[in-house]
Amino acid sequence: MIKKTLSTTLALVAIALAGLAQQPVQVKGELKRPNRPNVKLFKVANGRTVEIANAAVSEGKKFGFTFYPDYEGVYVIGTGNELSPNENYTFYFKGGEQLDITLADTTYTLNGKLNSKENMVMKQWNELTNPLYQKAINFMGKNSTFMDYFPQQEAIVAKAKTFLNGKATGNAKFDKQMKDIIELDLANYATNFLNTPRSAHPGVEEYSDFYSTLKANEMGKSAQKIYNYPYGMRVLSALVGVNMRQDKKPYKPGIEGLETYTTYVPNDTLKGELVLENLARYKSHDEYKAVADHFEKYIVTKAQKEKNNALITPLLSYKPGTDALQFSYPDKTGKDVSFASLKGKVVLVDVWATWCGPCRAEFPHLKQLEKDIEGQPIQVVSISTDADKDKEKWLKMIKDENLGGMQLFAGQNNEFSKYYKVNTIPRFLVFDKKGKIVSVDSARPSDPKLKELLLAEAAK
Repeated sequence: MIKKTLSTTLALVAIALAGLAQQPVQVKGELKRPNRPNVKLFKVANGRTVEIANAAVSEGKKFGFTFYPDYEGVYVIGTGNELSPNENYTFYFKGGEQLDITLADTTYTLNGKLNSKENMVMKQWNELTNPLYQKAINFMGKNSTFMDYFPQQEAIVAKAKTFLNGKATGNAKFDKQMKDIIELDLANYATNFLNTPRSAHPGVEEYSDFYSTLKANEMGKSAQKIYNYPYGMRVLSALVGVNMRQDKKPYKPGIEGLETYTTYVPNDTLKGELVLENLARYKSHDEYKAVADHFEKYIVTKAQKEKNNALITPLLSYKPGTDALQFSYPDKTGKDVSFASLKGKVVLVDVWATWCGPCRAEFPHLKQLEKDIEGQPIQVVSISTDADKDKEKWLKMIKDENLGGMQLFAGQNNEFSKYYKVNTIPRFLVFDKKGKIVSVDSARPSDPKLKELLLAEAAK
């Protein structure tokens, strides 16, 4: 009889839990802001946020979501984007919760009495750390420097040590994860403060005491802890950078630099994540493949392999020896010059704009390079991405700076920039005498490697 009763009780518990898992989360809210941006719902996947819903805000400033959570854990709601915690806030759902919130310009409030114990604790944590959030994350217009931030950070870190006292929710999974959230939130604010524009920046020797406790080799032991936090990879990557500064280790590009970078993280799965973040910056297929092959042992999970394939596939179009994009743009006299007309010469393309400081910094080096390659079958082509309204400014700078080479005007949103994914300038590209790709992201004129590459191609 006892056995039968126990079996029946367990069955009822199982049914109840199954029912809970199927219950939706209901979110209703109000947006107290002058404008009405859409409010977004994000889930957390592999230490990053992924948008799963987007709600338009009514004329009465109301919005809402009803959804079935994929997992029990942290979700994010706000008007920001997937890349930053700015204007985004974290909540905890397992299914069956009702959340009633008001989103203001830089914070949120909980309304009514139906919000879960977990989200009440998260709101209390938000209130304690809000001064750090405002200065480290939502920092625009705050005018905060390390002089005021560090003392405030130390005071809040001290209070954080006892924050969870008396706040057990009865949900053991949440109570455990909340400890990780506290640790990662504080690391997020501390590192983001150092890595964002300020009127004054501290030297490493001026860092407050809390920074000496932030160690990537400790935080990076557990992939799950990093994966469950909305900005886990962002924090881990930033923390490695801070630790390298503390150790006086400058970052170097390529395999050597990435070897040093990954030594700060003991977990191989997380090493793979850092490798993929680095690989996402590469524009050259051969350079990408060399780095990916070297660190292949860390790219092991299904998601990592899929991301690796997604990153390298577009670069196949830029593989050395493949045909370059055919283009034609007007020169400073208005005459169209085509890429095809340059066949028989090695072509160095410089993508730039008049407003670009780093572009202008390369002018002296580019002029010297032109002198060094004089008489060689090499043509320098500078392509301006200035807006049409700035065409006269472009012509004036060519004259004032006595710029040589072939000066072409492509304008903004041009086909060349889109095809080669020119998101930052200056960008230098090299093509061989047959009009095929040599490098779509070569060294700059200030680097001797560019001259070596051009002369090597010219000699073929």
